[in-house]
Amino acid sequence: MWRRRLLGSKEKEVFWIEGTTRRFKAVDTMLQSAVALLPLGAMHGLALFPRRAFNFTLRACEHPRYILQCTRWRQSPHSYNTTHTGIPLPERAWPMSHYLKLSLCLNITLLGFLLTGYVGPSVKTTFMPEVEAPVIGKHTRIHPLGIVIGSVTLGDRVFVAPAASVRGDEGRHIHIGNDSNVQDGVVVHGLETFEGDHELPENEVVVDEKAYSVYIGDRVSLAHQSQVHGPARVGNDTFVGMQALVFRAELGNRVVVEPGAKIIGVKIASGRYVPALSVVTTQDVADSLPLITDRYPYRNLNEGVVRVNVQLAEALQPQAIAR
Repeated sequence: MWRRRLLGSKEKEVFWIEGTTRRFKAVDTMLQSAVALLPLGAMHGLALFPRRAFNFTLRACEHPRYILQCTRWRQSPHSYNTTHTGIPLPERAWPMSHYLKLSLCLNITLLGFLLTGYVGPSVKTTFMPEVEAPVIGKHTRIHPLGIVIGSVTLGDRVFVAPAASVRGDEGRHIHIGNDSNVQDGVVVHGLETFEGDHELPENEVVVDEKAYSVYIGDRVSLAHQSQVHGPARVGNDTFVGMQALVFRAELGNRVVVEPGAKIIGVKIASGRYVPALSVVTTQDVADSLPLITDRYPYRNLNEGVVRVNVQLAEALQPQAIAR
């Protein structure tokens, strides 16, 4: 279609190229303006499309006949030499436009807001009728990228790592004991424990005659990307491995949950370990879990993890390095 239209008189050809150039410029401006307003995830998801669209339209504005003869979108204009069109190929790529620069700046700013940590109160709802704020112990450090919200109590020397989220804005009373650590990407959350004018005891665990959404004892390690979702209880000196899940479950003292294990709706006695990638959803399976013996290779793992993270908790927050 385009080739046929280019076969007319010289005057018509020039007029049509100029009109096409103006249309390409208008489309290019709209595309780049839209990308500037896209959120970060959408910007990254469409990263290939705008770049190719911009290159196509911008090169069309510079050399219309050259680009119009590129009949395949997937074939780069650089694959054509001057013998196809008689128009010399530009030696450098078209520079990044001001709109794309603006888009990148806005998205980087949005990324900064998304990655900024938050420590603050819950909001008033039917399941959280009273606004509650976190209670933070001595020598406890929450990384600037960590999040602690609502009805949460952190003991002494607790370290909350980057991208960790401890949300007490639905289930009330999340407790994390002394010398425990909440590592990168960990989520601690609970189902609602109150609705309207009454409590929901099925979504609570009781420790020392007090109800909690989630109770995590002393010297507990919650390793990277693990999840403890209430109602749940984790006993003292317990290690919950990377990407493990504890939901509607209770773990005793000195338990080791190896990476990737899923524990749902059961109680695990003290001194047991859960093999990696295991799925424990019945009490019979929980009761048959192996004991931790002197031959178990991870029997002292938690002690080293706690020692390291206590030092991180007691350290002063370093000054950020400006870039």
